[in-house]
Amino acid sequence: MGKKALIAMSGGVDSSVAAYLMKEAGYDCIGVTMKLYDNEDIGMEQEKTCCSLSDIEDARSVAVKLGIPYYVFNFKADFKEKVIDNFIESYRCGMTPNPCIECNRHLKFAHLWQKARELQCDVVVTGHYARITEDGQGYHLLKGKDSAKDQSYVLYSLTQEQLAHTCFPLGGYTKEEIRRIAEEQGFFNAAKKDSQDICFIPDGDYRSFIEKTTGQSSQPGDFVDKDGNVLGTHKGYYCYTIGQRRGLGISAPQSLYVTEIRPEENKVVLGSNDDLFHSHLTADNFNWIEEVRPDEVIKARIRYHQVEKEATARVTQDGRVEVDFLEPQRAITKGQSVVLYRGDAVVGGGRIIE
Repeated sequence: MGKKALIAMSGGVDSSVAAYLMKEAGYDCIGVTMKLYDNEDIGMEQEKTCCSLSDIEDARSVAVKLGIPYYVFNFKADFKEKVIDNFIESYRCGMTPNPCIECNRHLKFAHLWQKARELQCDVVVTGHYARITEDGQGYHLLKGKDSAKDQSYVLYSLTQEQLAHTCFPLGGYTKEEIRRIAEEQGFFNAAKKDSQDICFIPDGDYRSFIEKTTGQSSQPGDFVDKDGNVLGTHKGYYCYTIGQRRGLGISAPQSLYVTEIRPEENKVVLGSNDDLFHSHLTADNFNWIEEVRPDEVIKARIRYHQVEKEATARVTQDGRVEVDFLEPQRAITKGQSVVLYRGDAVVGGGRIIE
């Protein structure tokens, strides 16, 4: 009896080709779409988000073309608790979260894997651009071949057990090659645009989303400098992120940037570009995929599409991880993730808390 694969299908070209590649590799495939929210819940038109009825029909039509079973799983309650509520709470705490990481951690590689086991599948398959290898010592998570599409940064939470039962068939391809395969197979979504990074806020208006979801309006407060001098009035501290320059509404002789957010005081600190550079950060909720020596110079990435920079990392007594960069980094932001690399391999990652 052949191996079975559960394919997470969003209706986009990447997951569609992932399903095709797994079938070509001899797997008995089942296509599934995770229903994460209703479009009405987030105030968006159906065609603008990745959970729309049209996307479900797109995924279903590809599954029919491939001749594989297809299901829709209702994960709305889990998504609200693990992703949306976490997103809102993070902003309220003065952080800038990355909900894609939480969705991968809790939905795609936890709840979806549970469904895979119920359906007696051997692997969960997604359209991420990353690679997994195994060398007898354990499993390794590597960057995707296409550096412009590499998604290893948002996958650092994968455990050894999850890596053993996960497959990323697109990892060795470029985006152009994937679209070409889709065209060759006659997939109607071959030229479909990529989905938004944050699927439940496709217009990027975090403030309106938080206010509508919570029923509470943001409270204005003081913009201050690092000495506490009042510079103006902000619209609500969670409307801003570290490094932001535009949209402050303050006239000053030199450019001002958001350098700190103080939710307990409802204040946003502004400063110069030089004030944004720091060499040290602390992270929690850290997941280690590979070992690292305290004195080993590795590389670290503090946001999704950033080139990694040389750093060292050490674990503190309370389990947190301290990262020290060899050169100061701009706009280290609480709530984002720091991901450590050794070459193309992900060493581990966690949430930046200070």
